[in-house]
Amino acid sequence: MYAIVEIAGQQFKVEKDQKVFVHRLSTEEGKKVSFDNVLLIGDGNNITVGAPAIDGAQVGAKVLSHLKGDKVIVFKKKRRKGYRVKNGHRQALTEIVIESIVASGATKAPKTEKAKPAKAEKAAPVKEAKVEAPKAETKKAAPKKSTAKADDLKKIEGAGPKAAEALVAAGIDTFAKVAAMKPEAISTILTDASPRLAHLVTDTWPKQAKLAAEGKWDELKALQEKLDGGIEK
Repeated sequence: MYAIVEIAGQQFKVEKDQKVFVHRLSTEEGKKVSFDNVLLIGDGNNITVGAPAIDGAQVGAKVLSHLKGDKVIVFKKKRRKGYRVKNGHRQALTEIVIESIVASGATKAPKTEKAKPAKAEKAAPVKEAKVEAPKAETKKAAPKKSTAKADDLKKIEGAGPKAAEALVAAGIDTFAKVAAMKPEAISTILTDASPRLAHLVTDTWPKQAKLAAEGKWDELKALQEKLDGGIEK
């Protein structure tokens, strides 16, 4: 029996006892993880195709180790412009082993959405402002101040435009809010926003955000020089 399953934004053809390298997962080493987005299951001549996923199907796996892939050199050059840029990248990977493939009857693991408390915390001061401020002008001034205080989260090493949009949509729009969160909570918000953001490693994001919130830009720059895609070398 084999299955085609989506893991961290990528599709893999897997079989039982097969080892697979996927984008970095937030699950700790030695723990089990399940994937519900199964697109196809083949068992001999019987092939089941999902629309797009098969209801009740699940692939179970165990996390073996977290590691980095081979370095990839990206070199850009513009002729007669004197423009040359050379960058290196090592993808953060997770090695897993497939333990089971269930065709039907599997129950999906409940997702712990940690973005909802952040939205509730953001909604509380807005309600208080409406009660305390009798004039409509003060009510309109409140959202203007909040948008002015929003920080450019793309300054965090490893966080691109899509990741920044996902955090802002979840109510995490300042460096101080990112600094107060745990890396696992940030990964949950990104994964819920889009499977293509599940591979991002957020271990150093709170530390970077704390330096940015305190205005320690020199220390932040020195830290980011030691990072590769938000990961400590």
